[in-house]
Amino acid sequence: MRSALIGASGIAALAIATGVAAQAGGGSAQADLRKTEGQVVARATVEQAGEAVRLRIEASGLPAGTYGAHIHTAGLCDAPDFASAGGHWNPMSRQHGRENPQGAHMGDLPNLTVAGNGTGSLTFDIPSAQLRGGHHPLLDADGAAVIIHASPDDYRTDPTGNSGARVACGVLN
Repeated sequence: MRSALIGASGIAALAIATGVAAQAGGGSAQADLRKTEGQVVARATVEQAGEAVRLRIEASGLPAGTYGAHIHTAGLCDAPDFASAGGHWNPMSRQHGRENPQGAHMGDLPNLTVAGNGTGSLTFDIPSAQLRGGHHPLLDADGAAVIIHASPDDYRTDPTGNSGARVACGVLN
């Protein structure tokens, strides 16, 4: 009986510890990125990867080209312009762009290159970020969205990288 109680308490402690770890930044989230008309053109996944958040975008169905991609502050994707997603995720109040000496936002991502067959992928680690909990949680009370923009990011121009209109949006959950 005593070993059963110890086993049960060990399981309970593990469940509590696992819940705390998930709140502190563990786990993953996904989003289907849709154009204004509702067509899915990409899928984004994020997961905690040590002291970073790893983001992966897999695109299919976009015209060939180079597109800016960013994480935005609110988990909303209202058509027609996806402005409801807010600005770039920027919990440290930096300027935009990895080539900007005052940058970069945590939501700044490398450009997404799409081949002639409409597919492309991007994987990027965001250092010092947490998926949930911690000092810089991506998935806070109002969530987050991943946006693909019409033009490539120039990696310098504050606040948006001169990346043009928002052409696809997905809410991370």
